[in-house]
Amino acid sequence: MSTGTPAMNDIAKSSDSKDEKVDWLAEIRGLALMLLAVFAFHSFIAKPFYIPSESMMPNLLVGDRLIVSKYPYGWNWSSISFHLAPRGDWRVMGDTPEYGDIVIPVHPERDEDYIKRVVALPGDRIAVRGGQIILNGTPVEQRVEPALDLPLDANSRCDGFNLDNFRARNDAGELVCRVPVMRETLPNGATYLVIDHTRTALDNFPEITVPEGEVFVMGDNRDHSSDSRELASSRGLLGPIPLENIGGRAEFITFSLDGTTTLNPVSWWTSLREGRSWSTLRPAVVERRSATAS
Repeated sequence: MSTGTPAMNDIAKSSDSKDEKVDWLAEIRGLALMLLAVFAFHSFIAKPFYIPSESMMPNLLVGDRLIVSKYPYGWNWSSISFHLAPRGDWRVMGDTPEYGDIVIPVHPERDEDYIKRVVALPGDRIAVRGGQIILNGTPVEQRVEPALDLPLDANSRCDGFNLDNFRARNDAGELVCRVPVMRETLPNGATYLVIDHTRTALDNFPEITVPEGEVFVMGDNRDHSSDSRELASSRGLLGPIPLENIGGRAEFITFSLDGTTTLNPVSWWTSLREGRSWSTLRPAVVERRSATAS
């Protein structure tokens, strides 16, 4: 038995079509809430970060993608993503970095994010002599280690190292960037590798006292880093960094690209560097034993 005439069925279909009209206001509201949630997460919890320079070699390479946490030192104007908040000296639940932390300082005059390592804390006396940090009058331990083989690819060309003197072949016959490294260990036992392969003006820095509420930061690639040692050059960080200019702490590498990525989806996999994904960026810590009288 028919449930209705053709005309009635057409009317019913027309009514259903009207009922299924998109509620654009609700869609826009939902999108806005999603973007707000992403912005809040980036500003207060964590955000991705891309390494564009060689200043933190050998521990960070051009093409590394990181996760930066926003909460370890509390929140401030530099925590807010895209630097949308006006500069100020306010901090919420503020804390101080530890020796060896890799942090994201914002330039004191420009809205530019840097990535450096904390090597001196508020109240410390710091100097650099012949490339060695002198902290509160005591030389920071540096120990020469075997040269380290780093990738040689489109994102890591081994440039800037005295006319490619560090290009070499590994046991498999592959071209690599073989860099001389030293293991540096700070007073709290935080230990990591640094590169200091030649003499530059920044290898010597007169002693200063780090003001309260500030930290002194340096790049691990000591001869190729614009950091707190640069007091005059617009490239550097112009001295110690106020804690309110620290936008977060680097936690781990999510993945690393060798510079050959294209629109071809296959390259999204072939350009991945092996062995770097999920590598922690927290420094290893060795136990420091105080000397005792025998």
